[in-house]
Order: sequence, then C-alpha cells, then structure tokens
Amino acid sequence: MNLNTLKNQTAEELASTLGVTERVGLVEKFASLGLPHKKTEEYHYFDVDKILNVDYKTLGYVPKTIEIGEKIVITDGVVTSAPQGMRVYYEPCEMIDMEHFDALYYLGHILSGHTIKIEIDGDAEVEIEHHYTQSDTLIHYRIVLYNQANRHATVYENFVADDIKNTLVLYGYDVHIAQDSTLRVVKLQSMQDSKYAMVASHKVNVAKNANAILKSFDLGGDQALQVLKVELSEHAHVDAGHLLYLNKDSKRGTISQIVHRGEHSTSKQEAKNILDGEARGIFDALIRVEHSAKFTKAEQNAKSILLHDKAYMVSKPQLEIYIDELEASHGATTGQLDEKQLFYLQSRGISYVEARKMLVIAFANTLIEEVKDTRQQERIKTAFEKVFYKNHKD
Repeated sequence: MNLNTLKNQTAEELASTLGVTERVGLVEKFASLGLPHKKTEEYHYFDVDKILNVDYKTLGYVPKTIEIGEKIVITDGVVTSAPQGMRVYYEPCEMIDMEHFDALYYLGHILSGHTIKIEIDGDAEVEIEHHYTQSDTLIHYRIVLYNQANRHATVYENFVADDIKNTLVLYGYDVHIAQDSTLRVVKLQSMQDSKYAMVASHKVNVAKNANAILKSFDLGGDQALQVLKVELSEHAHVDAGHLLYLNKDSKRGTISQIVHRGEHSTSKQEAKNILDGEARGIFDALIRVEHSAKFTKAEQNAKSILLHDKAYMVSKPQLEIYIDELEASHGATTGQLDEKQLFYLQSRGISYVEARKMLVIAFANTLIEEVKDTRQQERIKTAFEKVFYKNHKD
C-alpha cells in the first residue's frame, strides 16, 4: 500500500480505495483535509512525503488470546499480553473528535475499524510496551483509554523494535480523563537506529476538575512526529512537558493544540530540545482560548540548545485568544551552551567534552525530574545518558 495514492481523491474515491462501507463521515472529513504534504501547515517542517510515498506491506489484524503478563504488550498493533484483571478489549471507537486538525488522525481511525480499549481501574500504574517486528510494513492501530472519576492513575509507555527497517507506524490515543481525576502519561522513545518512522496522533479530553499530566521523552532517530490535541473543560488542567534529543539527520518533534473550552481551565506546556549533527527539531504549539473559557491561565515555553552549526530547530509557540479575562504567556529561546559555564567547569579541571556533557544532562534533568516515580525517573535518565554518551565519545 502506498498512502500517497490517496492524495487528491474525493470521499467516494477514498471509500472505494480503502474499502470503507461505513463511517462515511470519517472519510469525508479526511477528504476535506487531504493527505498531508510539505505545504500542509502542521507538516510544513516535517518530511512527510518521504514516509507516505513508499510501498508498504499491510497486516491482517487478527486479535490473539491475551496472555497474562506484568504489562500491556502490543505487538504490531495487536495486544499479546496484559495484567490479570485488566480490562483490555477491542471495540469500535464511540467518540471520535470530528474537529481534529490532523488528517492522519482520521486516516488512523479509518484504517483501524476496531480500537484497543483500555479501562484503568482505581489508582493504578499501567505500563504499555509497543513491539514492532515487521520490515517494509504499515503498522496502524488506535487505542482508547479511560480512567475512573476521583482516581489518580499513571501510564508508562515504551517502544521496542526488532531488527526492522523501512516501517511506518501510524497509531494514537483517544484519552478520556474522568471528572475530578488525574491521569499521568509518561512516554519514553529511545530507538536510535533508523528502524521505523512514526506519526502518533492523539486526542485528550480533560473533564471538569480533572488533571492531565503528559510527559514525553523522545530520544529517537529517523523521523517521528507527535501530534497532540487537548481539550480542557471547566477547572481542568494540563501539564505537558516534552524533552527532545536528536542527532545525525533525524527529524522529530511535537505539533500540538491545547484548547481551553471551560472557565478557570489552566495549562502549562514546556519543551526542552537538544539538537546535534544535522538534526531538525519541531515544536509547533498552539494554545487556543475559546469565548467560553473565561479566567483561563495558560503558560507555554520552549528552550533549545544547538550543539552543531548544522542543527536546526523550529519553535513556534502560539496563542489564539478570544477573551480578555485571562492570564497567558508564551516564549521560545534557541542558543548554544553558555561559554561562561563551560569555562568555569574547565577551570575546575574538567575537560571541554565532559563539561559539555554535564551542562546538557543538567538541562535535560530539570524536565526528567518532574516524573515523580523514582524508578521511572532513573530509567529515563539512564536512557538519555546512554544515547547522549553514545554520540559524544571522547
């Protein structure tokens, strides 16, 4: 399957090409947005043509017997294991955002007739591990995630790939955070070799008085884009943090929209980006405050360090505001390591290379340390130091 063949097709042509007989509204929405290309605003800085204009194999998604294990394991889009008593099953997605800005969000839903539904009971900690084993393949799946009201749950997400190449992963979440609850999602992606490209298109609904804490740590290679839309109800809050470390010629980043719909909703978004080699990083983030969201508080900031003169960072923090009664701020800085700090460390007998390592890791750790679980915090620190030291040998 070559996704580029979907370009410029009408809804009727798309339905025929994709073999869709139901969910016509999704096909029409996808057709109205069109397949992303280099002139599409959200994908302007991401080489999307490179990953879409490829002939991929497709998989037949046949549910398997779910074995009992310590974590939820999803292998090539199919659940293979889950903790005992965990409610994990397949069903059509009941609530799809028909106002999402990303065409690949709709394509993912069209291709994946049944989603993986995960219901988290109580104050649980859940680990989701994604495994990819197929080369030259389009792997697509959608996950629907629910938690319970008045509960505080955490999801840890990790990715593992066999010795594969030239695979495109098209997946994403539809997350529904219940009233008066908190859901933490901590995502770690540390694949360094060019084993697969990924577009992860998500939608997060945050109900009244609920909290979403979304932390992504992207240390990977090749191409990947995290596309995120968050909607906040009355007194809802989101704390989104993104750490990006890139090297060589990788192109990765985050495209996001945080939409304040309810009064007294609050948001905080922070991105820290470290780029080396000829890497390109992307942080294209919009906070939109609707007419109904009086007394909003919104904060957005991006900081980037370039370790090589050929590295390139796109930072576009944006505010779109339709009311006067609010507090909002945004900003972005891009630069190099502080020469005075480097000189100070060298004056204490530390080599130039080691001093650079110390400053970069300290820059990253401020975001890593926001992960409350010390075991997961150490896991992320270890992964970061491993990929950093691999690319900065003395």
